[in-house]
Amino acid sequence: MPPDAVVHHGTVDDAARVLEGRTLTVLTGAGVSTDSGIPDYRSPDSPPRNPMTYQQFVGDDAFRRHYWARNHVGWQHVRRTHPNAGHRVLAELEERGVVRGVITQNVDLLHEDAGSRTVIDLHGRYDRVICLQCSRVISRAHLAERLDALNPGFVESVLHGGTTVADIEVAPDADAVIERTSHFRPADCEFCGGVLKPEIVYFGENVPRERVRRAFDLVDSADALLVAGTSLTVMSGLRFVRHAAKAGMPVVIVNRGETRGDPLATVKVDAGVTPTLTALAARL
Repeated sequence: MPPDAVVHHGTVDDAARVLEGRTLTVLTGAGVSTDSGIPDYRSPDSPPRNPMTYQQFVGDDAFRRHYWARNHVGWQHVRRTHPNAGHRVLAELEERGVVRGVITQNVDLLHEDAGSRTVIDLHGRYDRVICLQCSRVISRAHLAERLDALNPGFVESVLHGGTTVADIEVAPDADAVIERTSHFRPADCEFCGGVLKPEIVYFGENVPRERVRRAFDLVDSADALLVAGTSLTVMSGLRFVRHAAKAGMPVVIVNRGETRGDPLATVKVDAGVTPTLTALAARL
C-alpha cells in the first residue's frame, strides 16, 4: 500500500450509513467460508501456502499426480461443509432485493447452498472436472468413484490412526495437505484419454472472458459494492473494486487484515466477516 494512501477505517454503523437505501453487488473471498470450516489463504492466522500453478499442472505428470492425490482427500471435506450465517444473510438480502447478486472467488458453492440465486463463481467450482483435450465435463463425484477403483484403500491409508478428513489441513480449493503421493494413480479422461483438471481457475490461468463480462455487468447493475472476506491480492477480484471506485460507486470492504483495495474503500471494516455481515444486514 502506498505510504500516503488514506484508509477510511470505520464501524458496522459507518458501513450501514454508506449502504443504506442502495442496492449492492457483493464480492466475496475465502474469509466468508472460514466459519464453515474451510481455511483461507491469506488471513493473519492462516499458514503459508504455495498453490499449484496452471503451468505446473499441465506440464508435469508428477505435479498432476500429487494434486489429484491431495484433492481426492480434500474434496470430501469441502463437500461436507455447510453455509454459515454470513452466506445465509447475503441470500436473505438478495431475497429482500437489497443484493443484486454475488461474485465469489470461492469454489465451494456455499453461496448457492445458502439460497443465493444470482452467483458468479469467478474461479470455477470444485464439484466439476473438465478434460483439457475434449472439453467434456464430468462431476467430481463420478471421478471419485474412478479414483477409488484405481487407488483402493488410499483414503483409508491417509486417515490411519483414527485421523478423519476433518483433521487434515484443507485449502479453499479442496487441496489437502498430504506428503506421500508418489504411489497414487490419477485418472485420464474416459472418453478421449486426455488430461482431467478441476473446473477451477488456477494461479497463472485466466478467468474466462464471458464470466468476467457478466461480473462487470453485475457490478454495474447495483448502486454500491460490498467486499467481504478477501485480501484482493489477485487482480481477478481487485479489478471490480477499481471499476466501482472509478465509476464513483461507494465501496465497503469487510475483512480482517489489510487488503489491496483499502485505499479505494469508502469504508473499511477490519473485523470478522460473519458477525459483521450479520450486523450489517440488520441495518439495511
